[in-house]
Amino acid sequence: MDPKKRFCIKQGLKVNIVLKADQRSGKLTQGIVKDILTNSPTHPHGIKVRLQSGEVGRVQEIL
Repeated sequence: MDPKKRFCIKQGLKVNIVLKADQRSGKLTQGIVKDILTNSPTHPHGIKVRLQSGEVGRVQEIL
């Protein structure tokens, strides 16, 4: 499962994302996907999602 491909990301999946504020440090935040925000089929930095907690970031790992 590739976090850079949109078709691999589904609502309800548990993922690790990197928040905009954490991009330099690379700190990951774990959560459940609520919405997929990236429209293109792929993205080199990961697909942007909104978690159920409301946090928005790019998927780095699918758990």
